[in-house]
Amino acid sequence: MAQTSRTNRALTVGLVALMSLVAFEYMAVAVAMPVVARELGGVRLYGLAFSGAMAAGVVGTVLGGRWADLRGPKAPLWVGTAGFAGGLALAGAAPSMEVLIAGRMLQGVGGGLVGVALYVVVGRAYPEETHPKIFSLFATAWVVPSMVGPALVGATVDVLGWRWVFLAVPVLTAVAVALLVRGLAGRQLAPQTTSAAPGRLAGKVAWAAVTAVGAGLMQYGGAANPALLVAGLVVLSLALPKLLPTGTLRAARGLPAVVGLRGLTAGAFFAAEVIVPLMLISKRDMSPLAAGLALTGGALTWSFASWLQGREVFGRTTNLIMGTGAIGLGILLMSAVTLDAVPVALAYPSWIVAGFGMGLVYPTLSVLILELSRPGEQGVNSSALQVGEMVFSVVAVALTGALFTATGSGYWTVFAVALLLAAVGLWVAPRHVPPAGDTVTPVPAHAAAG
Repeated sequence: MAQTSRTNRALTVGLVALMSLVAFEYMAVAVAMPVVARELGGVRLYGLAFSGAMAAGVVGTVLGGRWADLRGPKAPLWVGTAGFAGGLALAGAAPSMEVLIAGRMLQGVGGGLVGVALYVVVGRAYPEETHPKIFSLFATAWVVPSMVGPALVGATVDVLGWRWVFLAVPVLTAVAVALLVRGLAGRQLAPQTTSAAPGRLAGKVAWAAVTAVGAGLMQYGGAANPALLVAGLVVLSLALPKLLPTGTLRAARGLPAVVGLRGLTAGAFFAAEVIVPLMLISKRDMSPLAAGLALTGGALTWSFASWLQGREVFGRTTNLIMGTGAIGLGILLMSAVTLDAVPVALAYPSWIVAGFGMGLVYPTLSVLILELSRPGEQGVNSSALQVGEMVFSVVAVALTGALFTATGSGYWTVFAVALLLAAVGLWVAPRHVPPAGDTVTPVPAHAAAG
């Protein structure tokens, strides 16, 4: 059924608005949590407020992927939105840290469901040629909150109190839902597989839970407890392959390489980004404001490069190779800033280059995951992409953090590991092209819409 341009516009605005709210809350909690923990007397549970939500998010992402394939994306989208908003409301009204953590976990499950459902909606509701533009908007929806969010959250905490950091978002979510309801009206978005496979779904969710435990062990381990770090890595080595396409860890051509590259580039970028402010403030005597502006430059170029990707200025392969190379170059230049002989001003162009690379790579991989998915596999493959990104990032940050501490503030170890991940990603990038004869013919969006 043909859709009006007004309906398409409502759907697009609703999708981007919902993605922006998920991204904003992800960032906002990190800013507000120190105040939350102090007022609720839950400093000892501080880490669980983050790791619990992350673990729940992994489970929600895996569940949402299979659910969207079996029943269409609408059910996990609405259930996920309700869980996301309900979890925030519970956290905002929490009388204790334990209740707040329960709300964070409900929010995590909801956010995981929503993240996958949005990918499947794009795959089913929009023509394939429009996917680059839609995913460029999604990328911007994640970047913009990182630029304006900290100041807005800080002002909210100071003026209204930390509870409104949680309570305001459900109200805004209602606006996004209203747009989505209008945009999805008349679109059936029917499931493209009829195999219920309940045992397989239960098994996937169970492995997702084990994966979340492994990631949590690595987060809590670090240099303070190497035994936990190693235990978490062992658990992940057993569980994570169950959630990813076969051949992902050896970068097999096609879909596995796409999922692997997302994890490698995210791990490289975020492992380095975590340490950049500390390095600039502690080693190069920058002010917190000046150090933050270095990261802001990267956020701006991430958004700009996503815009270029959406207009297909370069080809897919060029996006991935040039983007991964830019991430590596940005990390290399930033590592040079650790040397006293190098002007500290180099930090600004360094992260501008790295952010540009992420803007090319990130949405391109989102487009490819749908292009390379067979009918009935868009949800499970999108969930694999997102789970791989989350877990690779956790592993990279945990390992580099442990090395940093073990070497006595060895910034060079962090940048060396991040650079190695980017170098491996550069080798993986051209492998997104499937083997000869392995073609995929997705169901056209207009056919799925009914």
